[in-house]
Order: sequence, then C-alpha cells, then structure tokens
Amino acid sequence: MESYGALIGSMLSAGTVLAIAALGLLINEKAGIVNLGAEGIMLCAALAGFATAVGTHSVWIGLLAGMAAGTLLAACFGALVIWLNTNQYATGLALSLFGGGFSAFVGTGYVQARLPVAGASWAIPGLSNIPLLGPALFRQHPVVYLTVLLALALVGFLYRTRAGLVLRAVGESPESAHALGYPVRRIRLLAVLTGGALCGLAGAYLSTIYTPLWVQGMVSGRGWIALALTTFATWRPLRVLLGAYLFGGVSMLGLYLQSTGVNVPSQWLSMLQYLAPIVVLAIISRNPAFIRANIPASIGKPFYPGS
Repeated sequence: MESYGALIGSMLSAGTVLAIAALGLLINEKAGIVNLGAEGIMLCAALAGFATAVGTHSVWIGLLAGMAAGTLLAACFGALVIWLNTNQYATGLALSLFGGGFSAFVGTGYVQARLPVAGASWAIPGLSNIPLLGPALFRQHPVVYLTVLLALALVGFLYRTRAGLVLRAVGESPESAHALGYPVRRIRLLAVLTGGALCGLAGAYLSTIYTPLWVQGMVSGRGWIALALTTFATWRPLRVLLGAYLFGGVSMLGLYLQSTGVNVPSQWLSMLQYLAPIVVLAIISRNPAFIRANIPASIGKPFYPGS
C-alpha cells in the first residue's frame, strides 16, 4: 500500500513540471502565439534557479530567479514575433536551440554543485499518515498544490472574467479586437511574458526541487511534451492538468517497473514518456473538425495593426 501511494505521489510530482509549463504555453496560445522555445526557456531557467539557490541557500529565491529568466527570454521572443512579425515557429526553434547551447556553456561550473538546503519535509501533519492517500497526496512540495490552484484560477480567469474574454478574443480574431480598441500587441506580449514566467518556474522546479542538481540537457524534452499537452488538452486548463499527470505517470511507471524487478530494457522504459504523447496526438489528429472547433483561430498568425 505504501509503495502504491509513493508511486502516485511521484507521478504527481513528475506531472507538475509538465503542468506548469503547459499552462504557460496555453496562455500564449490562447492569445494566438505559439512558442516553440519552451525547451530552451526551461533549460536556462533551470540553470538560473539552481545557481541562485546554491548562492542564496534558498530554493524559493531560486524559483523566482527561474521565473525571471523565463520572463526575460520570453520578452525577447515576444519583441521579435509581435513587433517585428518574425515567423513564430522559426523564432521559437531558434530560442530553443539558443537555450540549450547557452545553458550547457554557462552551466559547466555547476555540474558538481549541490544544494546546501536539501530535503526539507513537506508532509502535512496527520494527513500524511493516512494509508495510500498520505504518501500520494499529502507529502508533496507546496508548488504541487499551487499548480492545481493555478489551473483552477486559469479556468476562472479565461471563462469567468472580462480580461479572460478579451484574451480569448485576441486569439480568435485580433483584427476584431483591434477594431474595438483593445491593444492587441500589448495583450499578446503580456500573455507571452506570463507564459515565459511559468515555463521558467517549471524549469527551476525541476532543478531545485524535483531533481535538485544541474546537468546539461536535464529538461530532456519536457518542453516539447508540454507543447503537445496543449493540443492533447484542446486548450483547456483542467485537461492540461490531467494530461500532465498522465504523461508524468507514464514516465514514473517505467522506474517503478524496474524497481519491482520487471526485466525490461531501461531504454524502452525511457521511451514511454515520449511515445505516449505521440500516440495520443496521432489519435486526436484523426478528427480535424474537433481540433478546428477548439484551436484559437489566429494561432501562429502575425498581426498587422495597420492592415
């Protein structure tokens, strides 16, 4: 019973990285912007968060540093694609490549570093001792619970507030929103900055809490999986949360099977977390009408206010 609870808990923790990044990318795409640079942003933020946590002895300051790094890179991306109207896909790929190379170069001095503030216990007194539920739900880092609240808050924001309606309108028809007097470019930039901050938080969470260390390329494709999650979830926050825990669970299931003595090559088990999104997206893509009914109409398209 204890082992199953620990497995579920590890699934939630692994899924949190994907959920935070995917919620940030969902905000971008709701405004009509596709950011393929999530992988690079998360790598730079992971390094910034880890280096700051090592220097300040504070994981929380490290998380803030990761968010700041993500926001800075997202600002550069936003300036290029929103004001200069560069191709969103090419610019995002360039950002991803830059983040991978820059973090590898700058992070060489932190490969052997260790966080001096290791292993704080976040167990909730009383609740953490409940069989199965305790290890699964009540021994998580606060960021795990904040991620669930973030998804719920995003649902309320997008579908219950005027600002959320304006954001979705910009993603559906920026020309119409502009004609009504809304500052489309500034709204899109704010969405990109918010998405970058969340991708930065995801990267910093990975390097300071989930696996408190820094190694080159440690994001390991999670930025791309987060991008796939937005399509899997048909741009709905709660579905993003569900999909993140599903894909996170697939990755942890492989480790669990190895620990129980299942004789499966580790390479095959490592492939599961990447194979699952591909299979799901292939299934979803068989119904183009369903995708068209949910995807923001202006996603990936530049906006020219003078046209």
